[in-house]
Amino acid sequence: MDTPIISLRGIGRTYDMGTVAVEALRSVDLDVAPGEFVAIIGPSGSGKSTLMHIIGCLDRPTAGTYRLAGAPVEDLDDDGLARVRSRTIGFVFQSYNLLPRTSALDNVVAPLLYQGVKRSDRVRRARAALERLGLADRMGHEPSELSGGQQQRVAVARALVSDPALILADEPTGNLDQASGHDVLEVFRELNRSGRTIVLITHDQEVAEAATRQVHIRDGRLVA
Repeated sequence: MDTPIISLRGIGRTYDMGTVAVEALRSVDLDVAPGEFVAIIGPSGSGKSTLMHIIGCLDRPTAGTYRLAGAPVEDLDDDGLARVRSRTIGFVFQSYNLLPRTSALDNVVAPLLYQGVKRSDRVRRARAALERLGLADRMGHEPSELSGGQQQRVAVARALVSDPALILADEPTGNLDQASGHDVLEVFRELNRSGRTIVLITHDQEVAEAATRQVHIRDGRLVA
C-alpha cells in the first residue's frame, strides 16, 4: 500500500483565550492516499478551517502526530515548515490571493522564485500551467482584467506550477457565480483524474460532491 500523503493521528488543537481554552479539534484521525480527491465538509465553526491550517502546515497541533508524504511534520522548525509549504503543497484560496497589477504569468511564476529555478524554466513551467488551465490568451492580463473564474484558474495554475504532492483548496468556489464555480470544480476533477491528490475544504454539500470521498467534521471531530 502506498504511503499516505496525509496521515493524522489523534490531532487536537486548543486555543488559549485567556480565561477559557477552546478545543477547535479533538482526536482527529485521517489518512489521504496518493491520488485521492477528498472533501472535508462542515458548517461554520466546525473546525474545518483549523484542520486546513494544520494540513497546510500553517499552524501546529497541540496534540497528536501529522505525517506529510511520510515525513513527521512536528520535527520541522519554522523554516522547514515554510519549505514544505512551498514545495509539497499547492494552495488555492477562496479570495484567489493574486498579486495586483501583476500579469497572470508573473503571478504563476512567483512560487518558483523561492525555489531557485532559473528564469527560463520558471517562465516555461508557468506558461505550461496556464495553457493547461485554458488561459493561453490571458497570460499578460492583470487580475483586474480577468473574471472571477479566470482569476481562480490562475490561482490553480500557481498552485500546480511547483508540481506539489498535494493541492489544498479552501472554499475555492466561494466567490464565484454558479457557472464559474462548476467550471473550477471540473478543473479539480480533471486534475484528480490525471493523478493529482486534492483536499477540498467546504461548507457546501453540492461542492463536496465533486470529490470522490467526503469527510464530515462537526464540533472539532470527524463524524463520517
